[in-house]
Amino acid sequence: MADAPASSSARGSPLGEVTSLFLRLGCTAFGGPAAHIAMMREEVVMRRRWLTDQEFLDLLGATNLIPGPNSTEMAIHLGYRRAGWPGLIAGGAAFIVPAMLIVMALAAVYARYGTTPQATWLLYGVKPVIVAIVVQAIGGLARTALRGPLLAGAGVAALALYLSGVNEIALLVLTGLAVMLWRNLRPGRRVGVRVAMFAGAGPLAGLGALAATAAAVAAPDAAVPAVPFTVGRLVLVFLKIGSVLYGSGYVLLAFLHADFVERLRWLTDRQLLEAVAVGQVTPGPVFTTATFVGYVLGGVPAAVAATVAIFLPGFVFVAASHPVIPRLRRSPWAGALLDGVNVASLALMAGVAWTLGRAAITDGLTAGLAVVTLVVLLRFRLNSAWLVAGGALVGFVAGSLR
Repeated sequence: MADAPASSSARGSPLGEVTSLFLRLGCTAFGGPAAHIAMMREEVVMRRRWLTDQEFLDLLGATNLIPGPNSTEMAIHLGYRRAGWPGLIAGGAAFIVPAMLIVMALAAVYARYGTTPQATWLLYGVKPVIVAIVVQAIGGLARTALRGPLLAGAGVAALALYLSGVNEIALLVLTGLAVMLWRNLRPGRRVGVRVAMFAGAGPLAGLGALAATAAAVAAPDAAVPAVPFTVGRLVLVFLKIGSVLYGSGYVLLAFLHADFVERLRWLTDRQLLEAVAVGQVTPGPVFTTATFVGYVLGGVPAAVAATVAIFLPGFVFVAASHPVIPRLRRSPWAGALLDGVNVASLALMAGVAWTLGRAAITDGLTAGLAVVTLVVLLRFRLNSAWLVAGGALVGFVAGSLR
């Protein structure tokens, strides 16, 4: 594992740096995976210079090819890159634990009073700040990802297809294959079977089979009405979900509804919606929805068990795929595939930013917040955590005056 260039401002051991950074992000990273990845890029590429934009993009592309929560898997990748195996554990755990504790506290309020605290005032100010952070990150990554007309055209096409409703995973695979074939099968170029392609891409492809196997092993027994609750069964369900789930929080909602509402009948529709809402409005990974579900069903032990179960497969997938990524980049075929996946990943971030922007920028104040945030990021490189805190303060004041 090659060492990344050290930042002049870096303090302490690499493991300490990883733990400190991701604990802070776990407390302040609102807005979902696109926003989390934008904040990580600002910290590890722009501020600390642990790796280059191209290396960051390669990790992002590889993360999109495996199941699990993308931003958490990026934290695990980055921790591994900076501090080896201890960093792999520390990066993921430090990003997850603050969100888990916050969600657990909200779940305790919900269990006692039957409702969750309202966060509308907070999100009103935070959302436009998050949109600006994502837009700034997209601009920086695009300069690296969109090298030449082929990749630029692929990125534009992927964005158009995403906005028209094409499935994210299909988009990643098809864009990667299209770029790979266009580069390597175009007229006049000698074509042969590249052993390096299979040597590099094979382990990643094998992760899909591993996910399917894990799902088959972890899948609980067939549905019966009013299945008795046990922590063991809860763990098996969340292991299965963490092993096979691709996509957004809405995909997570579909999995949870199928298992916990329809099959096991442990939750009502209202409880499930409350769980997903808490995962959306708290910082850190949306998969901490599992923490809420576990707490409602079995208290603190079940909350911790559910959290470990849904995130554990991501640690395994990252550990298996991380050594493969340099080999992917060295292969003409697999490197082209990774370039295509990278531009598709960027297109997905842009599509999410567009959707978030339409929902977040609803009046003059939110538009002003977005513009000011973008200007500050481009001109002063202020830490995004302060900008999120400032947005929350503006939202709180605006809510108090209404």
